[in-house]
Amino acid sequence: MHTLRAHLCAPPPGRLCEGPVWDPRTRQLLWVDIRAGLIHRATLTDGLTPDLKHQATLSLTPPVSAVLPCASGRLLATMGDTIVSIDGAAEEWDAGSDGPTLGPVVAVAFPTDGVYRRFNDAKVDPRGRVLAGTMVPSGAPRTAALYRLDPDGTLITLRTGVTISNGLGWSPDGRTLYYADSPTHRVDAFDYDLDTGTLGEARPFAHFEDGEPDGLTVDAEGNVWVAVWGAGQVRGFDPAGSLRTTIEVGPSQVSSCTFAGPALDVLVITTAAENEAAEEAFAGRLFTCVPGTTGLPMTPFADSRPVLADDH
Repeated sequence: MHTLRAHLCAPPPGRLCEGPVWDPRTRQLLWVDIRAGLIHRATLTDGLTPDLKHQATLSLTPPVSAVLPCASGRLLATMGDTIVSIDGAAEEWDAGSDGPTLGPVVAVAFPTDGVYRRFNDAKVDPRGRVLAGTMVPSGAPRTAALYRLDPDGTLITLRTGVTISNGLGWSPDGRTLYYADSPTHRVDAFDYDLDTGTLGEARPFAHFEDGEPDGLTVDAEGNVWVAVWGAGQVRGFDPAGSLRTTIEVGPSQVSSCTFAGPALDVLVITTAAENEAAEEAFAGRLFTCVPGTTGLPMTPFADSRPVLADDH
């Protein structure tokens, strides 16, 4: 097993940084600060120790848990119980402008049981659909779900009985979905039907006794890289589920990771500064590591047809 160390990046800390995604069209990294309702953009510097140079920030109504590029050039963001589209160039994001235009895509009709739910992690599948999960901040067990948003605006419930829906990622052939319901301390693997966007039965892939699996990404060789909340690490597993690489990050609340850069060879790692972790050195900062493998290209949301503000 290999052990690596991540390098601190320049952008200032956030409270709950999450959801990094590399957009090759703009050559920029996007990520969110959930509780602050912020979407950030940054470019990646060259060199043996890659860094991030902040470019712009968009402020929305919190919480904002994920941001996803679209085929049209727009962005999709999960905001509370709603998925919204974002128009407008990055130069319109910062203060001094009216900012980009937001348009509703779909709002989820959450159960009317008095339990507060919000969206959490979201990713685009290899066919351009969005998978987005929910969570209950109180941690009430089995009260959340995983949904699929199709390009025509249809919203389908894929999985119920979830507690904190988190990391999502697909194998290189797209036929296996890796998924983390964090309090289970486990990443599961599902057979994934690319034609229908439906799940087969779950099978355990990796266990985490000393932390909870959070965001994850898959590389071009099929290895699964998992941010381990509470353990201060990203762990890389081969397709059989064997641990091969550990990346020591530092702050305990490691929240997500993605491959970035023109060659997709830089792993960008987000962290958080929640509760007692706010006193940790470099909590809420971003980090990079070059683990010697490359990621899979990002698939944008296939919004070639207008999406409808309709709940199905």
